Amino acid sequence: MKLTQDLLIRLQAGERLTAPELATLLNAQGKACDLIYQAADTSCQRVMGHVVHLRGIIEFSNVCKNNCWYCGIRCENKLIERYRMSQDQILDTARHAKRWGCGTVVLQSGVDPFFTAEHLSEIVRQIKNETGLAVTLCVGVRSRDELAQIKSAGCDRYLLRFETTSNALFSALHPDESFLQRIRCLSDLRELGYQVGSGFMIGLPGSTAEMIANDILFATDLKLDMIGCGPFLAHPDTPLAGKPLLEDRSMYYKTIALLRLLNPYAHIPATTAFDALEPDGRNLVLTRGANVFMPNLTPGKYRAQYKLYPNKPDVDEEGEECVLRVRQRLLALGREIGTGPGHAKRIPDPDIVK
Repeated sequence: MKLTQDLLIRLQAGERLTAPELATLLNAQGKACDLIYQAADTSCQRVMGHVVHLRGIIEFSNVCKNNCWYCGIRCENKLIERYRMSQDQILDTARHAKRWGCGTVVLQSGVDPFFTAEHLSEIVRQIKNETGLAVTLCVGVRSRDELAQIKSAGCDRYLLRFETTSNALFSALHPDESFLQRIRCLSDLRELGYQVGSGFMIGLPGSTAEMIANDILFATDLKLDMIGCGPFLAHPDTPLAGKPLLEDRSMYYKTIALLRLLNPYAHIPATTAFDALEPDGRNLVLTRGANVFMPNLTPGKYRAQYKLYPNKPDVDEEGEECVLRVRQRLLALGREIGTGPGHAKRIPDPDIVK
């Protein structure tokens, strides 16, 4: 307990801990865990207040040319029905998002060659012109020229997770891409003026506390506007089927808490996978450092076909019902629902730092 307290004091003072020191916190148990969660929640509320921003996800295509070993929509999975939403369907869902009180839409898909930079740019432009919502894209690695074109159409943010800092593990899980490609893309995004989101999967097969600590430090070094992380959940239709969860499930939540303590100004979502991990898992994450919630707005007939991992929640709900239930959850937690786009807090407020 004393060691945990000492390490937390150093973290809260802005000191950078080493990977072994972070691993010590990740391995904390009992009351020491509670101290970490309390410190993260305090940090989040001090900087972000009680506000939780709603970012509505639109999963507009489950077609993917890549074959990532952990992913349920990998190109070699022949057991799912592929779909693409039309441009009109995407725009109509964005209009609903505006009406239901979301400040952002997150357009997410597999790496689908059908949606070229020109096509994505037109979709972004229409959404911005008709709704004024902030737009986040999550469509995989793209060239710098493509990213520049999409940015010029008005795209605000881009999410591209690095997944793991272990080169060996990354290569084994991503036969179609290199770690360097992803990092180069993240660099391009920053230089082009996007608000940049990235993150990693917590508890990939073979992970240790020190490996997760290295992922936390790498995400921190990227100086991200948003850090999205969730638990690895083995999909039954992938080569990683049957791989176990972390023995210490609290490590998933301690990871989020430590990310908050190291990145007080980053937006950190309570990712959907936490509800797949355990009932109301996202509620727990919101009390341990997260400040963003992403209700699923994908039309109901497509949701069951966009299963990146098993036990995906909300597949039987329509968008309006999902947003209403999210609002009820947040109010029950004593949180306020954010208004507006909820852009990144890049410039620290000196009064907050003190």
